Amino acid sequence: MSRLSERDRERIADLFDRQLEAGLHHGAQLAVYVDGEPVIDLAGGVEAPDGPAETRGTRHVLFSCTKPYAAVTLHSLVAEGNLEYDDRVIDHWPTFADERTEKAEITVRQVLSHTSGLTRGEIDDRPDLWGDWDAVVEHLEEMEPNFTPGETPAYHALTFGWLVGELVRRISGMPIEQAAEARVFDPLGLDDTGIGLRDDEDDDVATLVGFDEFDRCRDPGEGLGDHTEVAAPFNSEEIHRAVIPAANGIGTAGDMARFYACLANGGELEGTQLLEPETVDRMTRLEAETDADGTLGREGRFALGFWKGGTTVAPYGSLSPAHAFGHAGLGSSVGWADPEENIGFAYVTNGVRDGSYEHVARVNALADAVRQALR
Repeated sequence: MSRLSERDRERIADLFDRQLEAGLHHGAQLAVYVDGEPVIDLAGGVEAPDGPAETRGTRHVLFSCTKPYAAVTLHSLVAEGNLEYDDRVIDHWPTFADERTEKAEITVRQVLSHTSGLTRGEIDDRPDLWGDWDAVVEHLEEMEPNFTPGETPAYHALTFGWLVGELVRRISGMPIEQAAEARVFDPLGLDDTGIGLRDDEDDDVATLVGFDEFDRCRDPGEGLGDHTEVAAPFNSEEIHRAVIPAANGIGTAGDMARFYACLANGGELEGTQLLEPETVDRMTRLEAETDADGTLGREGRFALGFWKGGTTVAPYGSLSPAHAFGHAGLGSSVGWADPEENIGFAYVTNGVRDGSYEHVARVNALADAVRQALR
């Protein structure tokens, strides 16, 4: 018997609809698993301002909600003994840095925990090159750390995915988009999710709309800058078809909730053991924390490829538990797991709102409603 009553489902659906009616976004999906069972799977609004109706199968740009998919692909290689978290990146990618340099000491653990110092470079501002993997790798090899490796937690908005992706490619022999499909998406039946679009797929991705900040909120100077400008390239088919493992996952809330339901349940779902419990435990332990992230300028608690709860800005509920883990995507989406309550949660919209407050308030209202209903 589900711990979520029918009345509670109706109330959560009403809140979901209320956010659409208030104009927080044009279309959205909400999916929740509890104890390994799907209990909520909603879609509402439209795919674009003048588009067709949103459905549970509508695919969205997931922005940084893509990062955990790439990270888990790498974690599976660690679990198989192909590398260790404290290996230097150059042990597997010799052209990454020159020996006896500061950059040469960067470890896999530092990459996954946003402490490598390679926060951003020229490549971040070159969307014209994001579809050329070799060009991206060349830029990464030429980059120098912006912070001393291992010392400053600073979010790697785009470089995270390319660093993880190239490690996966060099170790597994497969491009990250193929390795993620083979190691994460296919085993869990995430049929509507991938890193970028493939050649045989239509570009049917929901249209993103950047909303202005709510004019009664003061901008605290956090985030990645003008979120509408950051989001703009992600409406183009060229970017949809690129491979950007930190930002251009294409998928649904239903698939994302299923992914987090597996991780909340110790790496197993419906008989599929994606990862062993000890691997899930290792990758979701706190690795680095700060009161002022070097990129975002706000609190941060980082695991290996995931954000931990327990801060005022973690989008896993107004008082997000410290043990919760997941990831948000540029003011439009969020997914998380609560292993103590065995919850997998995903909320995806096509309305990009300021990530430092408006988006967190929006998603926390739904997270709080789910948590309250399970008490």
